[in-house]
Amino acid sequence: VQLQASGGGTVQAGDSLRLSCAASGRTFSTYAMGWFRQAPGKEREFVGRISWSGLSTYYTDSVKGRFTVSRDNAKNMMYLQMNSLKPEDTAVYYCAAQRSGQVVDMRRSDEYDSWGQGTQVTVSS
Repeated sequence: VQLQASGGGTVQAGDSLRLSCAASGRTFSTYAMGWFRQAPGKEREFVGRISWSGLSTYYTDSVKGRFTVSRDNAKNMMYLQMNSLKPEDTAVYYCAAQRSGQVVDMRRSDEYDSWGQGTQVTVSS
């Protein structure tokens, strides 16, 4: 599957931003999707994940209540709505497709086998 993330930009603390991830290739509605981010000098970290149906979501603690992952299987799209942004949310954000088969830990990047190119989000204080 090919993924392309978009929607990043520079915003002020407290603002909102919506990232999009367009998928093509593998049947989009058959696999879970995730968002990760990587800040300068830091390792890539898990942000959130949505099941293939969209009925189940999971977030890392630092974004719970502020970020929402959603998907539109008819459009082969996934979204990350980010509200109440903080300077510490500054990072390159990546969308990823979860690999098939049994998943041990959805927060691990190696559970995902297709990645988008990343989109920069910068939050100024």
